[in-house]
Amino acid sequence: MTTSAQHTWSTTPATADEWLSRAREVAALLAADAVARDRAGATPHAEVALLKDSGLVTLLGPVEHGGGGQDWTTAYRVIREVAAGDGSIGQLLGYHYLWFWAARLVATPEQVVAAEEQATRDRWFFGGAVNPRDNDLVITEDGDDLVYTGRKSFSTGSKVSDVTVLEGVLEGTDKHIFAIVPSRQDALVFEDGWDNLGQRLTESGGVRVEGVRVPWASAAGYVDKEFTPKVYNTLNVPLIQLVFTNLYLGIARGALAVAAAYTRSTTRAWPHGVDVKASATEEFHVLETYGGLQAKLWAAEALAERAAGLVEAINAHPDEVTGRERGEAAVVIAAAKERAVETGLEIGSRIFEVTGARATANQVGLDIFWRNIRTHSLHDPIAHKRAEVGRYALLDEIPEPTWYT
Repeated sequence: MTTSAQHTWSTTPATADEWLSRAREVAALLAADAVARDRAGATPHAEVALLKDSGLVTLLGPVEHGGGGQDWTTAYRVIREVAAGDGSIGQLLGYHYLWFWAARLVATPEQVVAAEEQATRDRWFFGGAVNPRDNDLVITEDGDDLVYTGRKSFSTGSKVSDVTVLEGVLEGTDKHIFAIVPSRQDALVFEDGWDNLGQRLTESGGVRVEGVRVPWASAAGYVDKEFTPKVYNTLNVPLIQLVFTNLYLGIARGALAVAAAYTRSTTRAWPHGVDVKASATEEFHVLETYGGLQAKLWAAEALAERAAGLVEAINAHPDEVTGRERGEAAVVIAAAKERAVETGLEIGSRIFEVTGARATANQVGLDIFWRNIRTHSLHDPIAHKRAEVGRYALLDEIPEPTWYT
């Protein structure tokens, strides 16, 4: 790929539109050899360097420390743009944004200021080891330190991250404690077990946590070893579910764009029909298929934009957000994710109908889009998202906060 060493930026974008333009530049660089890099499956060091050098990793960071000072609406749009070029790198960036924001969700004001200043200034790239389907990491006290021990099956970003977000339960209590720790330390052992159908460059393999030490003072949100909960603490799940949504929409957009370019340049008209056309782009079924898929994608994107607006409304008053407000946002996000999954999978499959048999060649790489959406959309069953929307529509019930709602 065209690495950051070959492509540098001398300025930091100042507006949302400029950030989106920067994201499109990055996406174009990634798209140029996305298929080859997917096939190779190498650790994406150069890709993450590109995200850093482009400034995209600082999008949510404070302006006074070199960040973009942008909101989540812009972050979600940036994820879509980057994912259109490379779904794996779009996922890495989306997870980075969630874990960059983690301090905002649970930490004390002083901790937030300190974490965001350093993360923005030093362009940290975040990973996370918080897979809730595994047992919680066990935390023990050792003097003024907390010691994390255990294993997580998935740790997106692992070997390409500068810092990793850990979460565990203090032994003998029900206290869940988040902490940001350096990724490069002997007590974090990243495994090389990520060998999946899609999203191959996300470094999402398992991690062994073998005695990671964290000062009590770095326990996110704790004051005198006590944590005062509020509704805003639970926004991490709706935020990341909408990251997923925009990831799928970006991949689907990329699929349509690549397929359309192939159809225009290579697909031949069918010579044995009743109404033979001079080119494939004139054939009714080709036009009708592209039109239907584009309409569905636009509709899914519009629903995702509506969901992002609800996130912004919550972020405008984090200390006063109600359970009802949070729940209604989660329902719309669930609906947006459902539409993104179904639309993305349909686009990833049906593009072959309008590109033709030759488009199945490995060098064309149209398979990458369906594989990426199919793999990641199994993160949690989409049927449960439909049921969340159904309970709201039928019974006016909002989902209770869990690790998946």
